[in-house]
Amino acid sequence: MRRFEFPVDRAHAKAVNETIADLRRVAVTSIVLALVLGGGAVWLISVMHPWAYILAVVLALGAATALWVAIWAPRRLGGIEQLYTDGALVPAVVTGTRKRGLILLALIDVGKPGTAPQFALVTRKVKSLPGHKTEPGERVPSVSVRADRSPRPSTDSPQQFIPMPIAWATTDADVLARAVAAIAESEWKLLSDNIALADRVRQATNKRVILDPKTLPRNLQ
Repeated sequence: MRRFEFPVDRAHAKAVNETIADLRRVAVTSIVLALVLGGGAVWLISVMHPWAYILAVVLALGAATALWVAIWAPRRLGGIEQLYTDGALVPAVVTGTRKRGLILLALIDVGKPGTAPQFALVTRKVKSLPGHKTEPGERVPSVSVRADRSPRPSTDSPQQFIPMPIAWATTDADVLARAVAAIAESEWKLLSDNIALADRVRQATNKRVILDPKTLPRNLQ
């Protein structure tokens, strides 16, 4: 796994990092859901009927699960530096603008840990990219982060990953340039050559298309 170290600007990340914003929304939504389910469980218990107790237990379990997610999300939020440290450095390019945002096309290894790499084209819609141009082909060095919302992986290979731009964690142009240079030119070329596939990738399951290893650059085979 290729990693890239740089000082994370936490204030900048909290202001613009859309992964953090997503986790905040997950936490708030989970808290609201936990309160609603918990309140429903209390009301059902007050009904004092056998069937109501059964439903109350179901709602209570749902409330406990929602509360767990609400607790877990802030932990991920507080570890933004760890997300960048643990994530693999991956190339991503702007494919074009869409209503209220841009579409990124990234090259990410989605294979299970301990197995052979399994590279895929992955898309992600973003609202803004500070420090980058918005024209197609703009190089956006990123790190790969898990896209699922559960605290632990629950699916078999391939895994779900999305690109998280380094520009969401720093305003230092030198850091961005160094990250671009750390990625092989052949990987950037592969993405540039496949920009036209972005719409197909977006419509695919999990917004990714697994690549034939024979089509990969030599350094990834």
